[in-house]
Amino acid sequence: MIVAVALLGYLVLALIHPERF
Repeated sequence: MIVAVALLGYLVLALIHPERF
């Protein structure tokens, strides 16, 4: 599912750049 991939990608970005969140 494209939605699942998008959510996983967003989660990875959140983990890499936690200061943005």
